[in-house]
Amino acid sequence: MVYPNFSEEKKLWKRGFDVVGLDEAGRGPLAGPVVAAAIFVTKNCRIKLKIKDSKKLSENQRNFFYGILTGHKQVQWGIGVVSEKVIDKINILEATKLAMVKALASLRANPNFLMIDGNFTINVKIPQVSIIRGDQKVFSIAAASIIAKVTRDGIMRQMHKKYPQYGFHLHKGYGTKLHMETLQKFGPCNIHRKSFYPIRSA
Repeated sequence: MVYPNFSEEKKLWKRGFDVVGLDEAGRGPLAGPVVAAAIFVTKNCRIKLKIKDSKKLSENQRNFFYGILTGHKQVQWGIGVVSEKVIDKINILEATKLAMVKALASLRANPNFLMIDGNFTINVKIPQVSIIRGDQKVFSIAAASIIAKVTRDGIMRQMHKKYPQYGFHLHKGYGTKLHMETLQKFGPCNIHRKSFYPIRSA
């Protein structure tokens, strides 16, 4: 199996760039925010982790890697959160871009090149490249996917305490059978995305 690695970062490091990887979690759910993470690793980083795209890891694996990444001296990270209300106003793609801008702004580092998972760019004056399935190829992007996912899952567990009838701690807002059943029974709550079709029809 080929794991995400530093090959793309190394190409850019050789050209003198300080590189950040960006990814998000939460574009698909029917409830809750979208969360982005920005990951900066120092040049010639010595981390030797066989990480994967967060969607291909178990919750325990994600939490394990999250602990290592967020505590590593050669890693800086930032988080950006955009609420469901803003998602409803500007749409999920624009909200994703905004979350990435916020994540970048929360970094202490001042990168001069961005690698973004997906097929879009964000509104900052920094050279950037979008990489489709970047979270399966590029270490910085895969690391960002893990940190974004663990952070968002934590937010949704907190939301479960406020809205226990929906089971947000189990499905994290995705349209599972349980979630759809609770929507039919209770209707949408304040953190449901009113612009998304199943909620709009409810």
